[in-house]
This record gives sequence, structure tokens and C-alpha cells, in this order.
Amino acid sequence: MKVLLKIKNSVLLIFIALLLNGCGVYNFTGGNPGTAKTFQVSYFQNYASQSPGSTFEPGMDRDFTLALQDRILNQSNLDLVNNGNADLLYEGEITEYRISPMTATAQQTAAQNRLTVRVKCRFFNNTKEDVDFEQNFSFFYDFDANLQLINVKSTAHEVIFERITQDIFNASLADW
Repeated sequence: MKVLLKIKNSVLLIFIALLLNGCGVYNFTGGNPGTAKTFQVSYFQNYASQSPGSTFEPGMDRDFTLALQDRILNQSNLDLVNNGNADLLYEGEITEYRISPMTATAQQTAAQNRLTVRVKCRFFNNTKEDVDFEQNFSFFYDFDANLQLINVKSTAHEVIFERITQDIFNASLADW
């Protein structure tokens, strides 16, 4: 009886190992880098002030570049390189940083403001043809109009960067 139980457990363990092995290069975060081993995120320049109604936020370029690097490092098994010979290359610019009123009060003043950030990203995959893209990604953060942006900026940037970097990751590495 004990021998039969040991055999049954061994067969089950082998079956699970084979099943997991069949998953290939996929990981639990959903990234599929194919045969790529390295990636590079070039510095995302901040050109937001060139868009009408948009403003320039100092340090945004550095913060966004680091956020995208962190996203890819944390959700894939790729190695970050900065030598220009990466298998995957991300580059682009911040094209919009805009605060707009969203809702009004009975006194015709803004009750809520929206911070919108737009990023243009170019993705090049040197290991796989026909997957390169150039695409705009944007997201927003709504906040009470009685608050100044300086009071919510840290949280707003975190929420916006979280969404945009995840969208870029999904567009480039999620192979649905």
C-alpha cells in the first residue's frame, strides 16, 4: 500500500514537472520575451512643453525612464544593458503633461482636476520580426480642485506611471 502511494506521488510529481516545463518561456507575470535576453530603455526626453496647453515637469523624464526599467526588470527575466546592443530597445518621449478641470460646482468653479500624461514609445525587437511599434500611451489622475498639484504629485505620478509602464510592457512582451 505504501509502495503504491509512493509510485502514485512520483507519477504526479513528474506530471506536474512536465506540465510546467511545457509553459516554455512564459512566466507568472505574463511576459514573453521569446529568445531575447537583454533590454535597454533609452532616456525618455520631456517634450511636454511643446504641446499646446501642456506644461514641463522637471525630473519627469528621469522618473519615467526609471519606472519603465523597473517594470521590465520586475516582470521579466531580461537583463538591463546600456551598451546599445540590447535585444529589446525602448525609446520615446513624454509628449503631454496637462492639468484640466473635470467637474464644476454650482458656483461654476472646478470641483475636480485631472492630470494627464502622454508618452510616445518606440519599441524595437532585434530577435523577432514584425513586432516593432511606435505608439502613444496615456493615463490620468483625478484630484480635488481644492488641492494643489504639489500636494498630490507623488501619488499621481505613481498611479500614472504604474498604468503607462504596464501598458507598454503588455504591448511589447505580452504575447496573447
